[in-house]
Amino acid sequence: MIHPNYLPRRDFLKLAAVGALSSFSIPWFGSLAQTAEVRRPRGKSCILLWTDGGLSQQHSFDPKPAPFGEFRPAPTSVPGIHIAEQFPQIAQCMEDIVLLRTMNTGEGQHYDAKYNLHTGFRRVIGLEHPCIGSIAASQLVPPDSHMPGYVTIDAGWDLRLDGGRQYRPVPGYLGARYAPLAVTDPSSGVENLRQVDESQRAGLDLLHRSEERFAREYPLPQVLAHQSATARSVRLMQSPRGRAFHLEHESANTREMYGPHRFGQSCLLARRLVEAGVSFIEINHRGWDDHGGAATNMALRAPWFDRGIAALIRDLKERGMLEDTLVVCMGEFGRDAGSGDNHNSGGWTTLWAGGGLKTGQVIGRTGDRGQIVDRPILLGDYLTTLCMALGINTHVEFDGPGNRPMPIVEPNANPIREVLA
Repeated sequence: MIHPNYLPRRDFLKLAAVGALSSFSIPWFGSLAQTAEVRRPRGKSCILLWTDGGLSQQHSFDPKPAPFGEFRPAPTSVPGIHIAEQFPQIAQCMEDIVLLRTMNTGEGQHYDAKYNLHTGFRRVIGLEHPCIGSIAASQLVPPDSHMPGYVTIDAGWDLRLDGGRQYRPVPGYLGARYAPLAVTDPSSGVENLRQVDESQRAGLDLLHRSEERFAREYPLPQVLAHQSATARSVRLMQSPRGRAFHLEHESANTREMYGPHRFGQSCLLARRLVEAGVSFIEINHRGWDDHGGAATNMALRAPWFDRGIAALIRDLKERGMLEDTLVVCMGEFGRDAGSGDNHNSGGWTTLWAGGGLKTGQVIGRTGDRGQIVDRPILLGDYLTTLCMALGINTHVEFDGPGNRPMPIVEPNANPIREVLA
């Protein structure tokens, strides 16, 4: 079932061609730059690499010596920091990376943990908090932006591992205006994204005028949400920035750098979208619920996973975009010590890169059996730090259900000051 606040990419772009209620405060076909050169808008962006099911920290970014770990620790480009030897390319990017090794989020069930890490709050029956992508879209995107503020990319899965009930990111009480545009295949882009010809302009102008009258008479939240979605879709259809959704505009060398795997191509698409002005992109790769033992599965994933993340960091850096782009790699929790058979919501690792952070360091320390030794990082601490890194005012309050003020993040959270510049 599709959540009523979630707009699939096909519906998002077809809104302009059907009788969806819509209105826009300025003409749809105002002066839009049609020049070949499109400059990247300034401002912070985030690319969230989501490993659905739970990335095993001791088989990736917090390896343990034998007999507690199955992968050997290997040195990185930062002296004293080691990660699993299966990730040599990421290791060479360590000066641009921060590893948070003591995530302590306290929820071991898939769905609730996914909800918690996406929203910063525990799940409450009858209340849908907005996910971080929708929060970022609401706070970072200028109202006249040609691009959607939040895009999700389905990177597929390789291993048929369950990973629990899927959490679909939604804007919650922020409304459909901040719902993500979903790209179901990075190689296909957005199928219905095409320039509007003169005959279609006339039809859309007529639709605009009629719906504007309707919206004035019935100014309901659903009408206003569809107004915004339609206006954004038309702006995107008319903007040269829409080319960002199509990987065929990239050189063969660049596509090769990211690798042929769907995950790597998703990372490349994310870079293109950041370049075009999208503020938040979430790449979701499923199948990381390694109850049969993480070592074998991680050995299979490591080549394309290592290649895609390292290519993304290097590409952003070479283009002068890494300072303004925060890359976060994580799942809903980690795995238990040793084989990684079971869930672990205490003492697991997230990888952060770029974003103007103080990189080239590790925050927190775990023992040989994965237990937290110092510097636990709680759920609210994580999301507060992410918001601050993006320049989001964490003291903002949203209008929640019944006009009740809702905090953007947990009020008592403690940001991770060691990483903030």
